[in-house]
Amino acid sequence: MSKAAAIVLYNGKIHTVDPSQPRATAVAISDGQFVAVGDDKTILQQYGVNGTVQIDLKGKRVIPGLNDSHTHLIRGGLNYNLELRWDGVPSLSDALAMLKKQVAITPSPQWVRVVGGWTEHQFAEKRMPTLEEINAIAPDTPVFIMHLYDRAFLNRAALRAVGFTRDTPTPPGGVIEKNSHGEPTGLMLASPNAMILYSTLAKGPKLSFEYQVNSTRHFMTELNRFGITSVIDAGGGFQNYPDDYRVISELHEKQQLTVRIAYNLFTQRPKQELEDFRNWTSTVKLHQGDNMYRHNGAGEMLVFSAADFENFLQPRPDLPETMEADLEKVVRHLVENRWPFRLHATYNESITRFLNVFEKVNRDIPFNGLHWIFDHAETIDEKNIDRVKALGGGIAVQSRMAFQGEYFTDRYGKAAAAHTPPVKRMLQAGVPVGGGTDATRVSSYNPWVALYWLSAGKTVGGQQLYDDTTKLSRETALELYTRGSAWFSREQDSKGCIKAGQLADLAVLDADFFEVPEEAIKHIESVLTIVGGKIVFSRGEFSRFSPAPIPVLPDWSPVKEFGGYYAGAKINVAPTAAVTSQVHCCAGSCDVHGHEHNTARLSNIPVNNYSAFWGVFGCSCFAF
Repeated sequence: MSKAAAIVLYNGKIHTVDPSQPRATAVAISDGQFVAVGDDKTILQQYGVNGTVQIDLKGKRVIPGLNDSHTHLIRGGLNYNLELRWDGVPSLSDALAMLKKQVAITPSPQWVRVVGGWTEHQFAEKRMPTLEEINAIAPDTPVFIMHLYDRAFLNRAALRAVGFTRDTPTPPGGVIEKNSHGEPTGLMLASPNAMILYSTLAKGPKLSFEYQVNSTRHFMTELNRFGITSVIDAGGGFQNYPDDYRVISELHEKQQLTVRIAYNLFTQRPKQELEDFRNWTSTVKLHQGDNMYRHNGAGEMLVFSAADFENFLQPRPDLPETMEADLEKVVRHLVENRWPFRLHATYNESITRFLNVFEKVNRDIPFNGLHWIFDHAETIDEKNIDRVKALGGGIAVQSRMAFQGEYFTDRYGKAAAAHTPPVKRMLQAGVPVGGGTDATRVSSYNPWVALYWLSAGKTVGGQQLYDDTTKLSRETALELYTRGSAWFSREQDSKGCIKAGQLADLAVLDADFFEVPEEAIKHIESVLTIVGGKIVFSRGEFSRFSPAPIPVLPDWSPVKEFGGYYAGAKINVAPTAAVTSQVHCCAGSCDVHGHEHNTARLSNIPVNNYSAFWGVFGCSCFAF
């Protein structure tokens, strides 16, 4: 007997991540859940009745919706429409062209901000911009450009806007570079932590509440573009609860979320961390919310004295002797109240000390299945992996080495980099592992860059970090980003697989992750993204299903002109395909090379050799 379903998808190559039924060609969805998974004939006969939306997938690859187990969507959404994204931009020339165009349309007193998601190694020129270049492009408009959590460039207008002068003292944990006359140059360095970058960025103008709502909706759509359907928000600096959660709460109330969000609460007050968590455990109900928006526990910052920032351009920081006492008070309180927690932990030396604290608390108050998490764990060793397993913890790994692998290798050597982080060893030990990005400031939010890093073992700059003994299969990498990540919000029984009874979250891809050359992995996007049985994103041959577009606010937003992740990046996948690129301000031929960028890139030579294409000094058409 036929049964009604809201949507039937058929004629696809469905990778379910369900060991009991790993492959299928069709799926039926009803009431926000998968109700049947199988072959075309069976699903269409049983569920393809009148009124059911039937979508022919035309043989495309289908995967469960991607789940970023550590990102910063809430903070990123509040600022997305303010930020010029250099994520995926192939040359510094392109990046500076974008900057010049944005400077021309940004009204006073607003800033132009480039905040993370890029590295010099992705550029053909293999260098960062100079302050001279930035000041030449923007003599009057404040410009703030942050590179990882390493440094920020402020032009002279930005220095005036934040009030930095020769009399500005050196802040703790950071450096304001000054010239021989004692005047600030505009370069700020995070040494040893990023507080100077956080605090200076926070001085910039904010969007109005209305515009923050619009910004967050566009950021979620951008995540849907890559097949992301769930995230765990790890809190963040200058992200205060509940004030900075008003936008997400309103969108949830209006049923306008297109990404599921589990959120952790991140302490904001050094030396008052225990007070923060005491307040939250008494006022916030654990796991309050629903499967679209729910509380997930404490962290990733539990106490500021435990923050071992991952700036691989700087030596490993030594945590203060007071750390253990600070951390124990907070962890003891959280375990007493059965609150899950997560902790930023980069270096093995720090992890050893953290585990000493956890084991001490566990002896007094058993964890007994309480979910707790280490975030990052780049240099964790085998002994500490086993200690994590014994305490029932999980490890969320992110693609930070894809952006900092060259720096790590320079400091610690290739042999150390080859096992950083030791994901295979974690899996062999039976530790739950989830995939993620730590976007938007340290890494890009594009999950396919992370999947490329895990499976190809390379940085975005092309350096080979891992070999066959340490990199993951594509199947395993995808599992970390789906079923693996679901463990970190205690939702492994409700999402992460395309399986009857689970939440109907999936992505239809424009290229087959399991068949494309490895260099093409980082350019994969979704053509149809579904969250809870609702189509939240579609394009190309599925564009007729696309939700109604919303305007970009304000009208000078970089998102309106450039979008988010670099739109022209896919030229590297199919060099003969038509390209729609919005980033080049060259009206005619480039004065250096006598060509238009996209025309040259689409030719047989020398587009695939970026060094030859741009030359030693890089194309300077941004100046015209």
